[in-house]
Amino acid sequence: MPDSMLQVTDIHVYYGAIHAIKGISLEVYPDEIVTLIGANGAGKSTTLNTIAGLLRPKSGDVLFEGRSIAGLGASRIVPSGLSLCPEGRRIFQQMTVRENLEMGGYTRNPAEIGASIDEMFQRFPRLREREKQIAGTLSGGEQQMLAMARALMSRPRLLMLDEPSMGLAPILVEQIFDIIKELHESGVTILLVEQNAQMALSVADRAYVLETGHISMSGPAQDLLHNDAVQKAYLGS
Repeated sequence: MPDSMLQVTDIHVYYGAIHAIKGISLEVYPDEIVTLIGANGAGKSTTLNTIAGLLRPKSGDVLFEGRSIAGLGASRIVPSGLSLCPEGRRIFQQMTVRENLEMGGYTRNPAEIGASIDEMFQRFPRLREREKQIAGTLSGGEQQMLAMARALMSRPRLLMLDEPSMGLAPILVEQIFDIIKELHESGVTILLVEQNAQMALSVADRAYVLETGHISMSGPAQDLLHNDAVQKAYLGS
């Protein structure tokens, strides 16, 4: 088996006195889709934010391609090849679609940004149609596509997606997951946090189940999809 691309080892994260992450360890291997599922408040977004450098773990380590990135900060982590598409999209509402993409490429050689924007327009044709539109006026699905495209502008080898289907109509959820599968097929490794456990497990290779800051279960996604406890707790059956 190849070396892991991402290795999270026994991280503990606090919000003040609140012990939010209680010793989580996980691995992501090249060319995988790995998903984290769990109830609201389980620690999924906190885990991604810690990996991305937005939060600093009190203890434990995060290795990306063999190098410790724990506590480095996002400005140093993004250029290394790891990017986060955050929960709630968090696009620059008052900027145009193109300006948002330019911001996503801030770590890149300026001479390469135009070609990368063209690549994003090929991958997300709707964004080409909206190139000069103010991002805050886009539909929810279009904003999610823009957030994903902006994260891809840094050319990540590992893309972390936090709740990409949140608040979207079912037909748009299908579109977003089709894009996730296309990204994976193009060679991007993906760590996915998703409230829609059924969809997440259907596209993932492996999965971790989080409960109140710790991992309660892990394994091949198809095994967890058919696990009675997972079905009862997260799949509504």
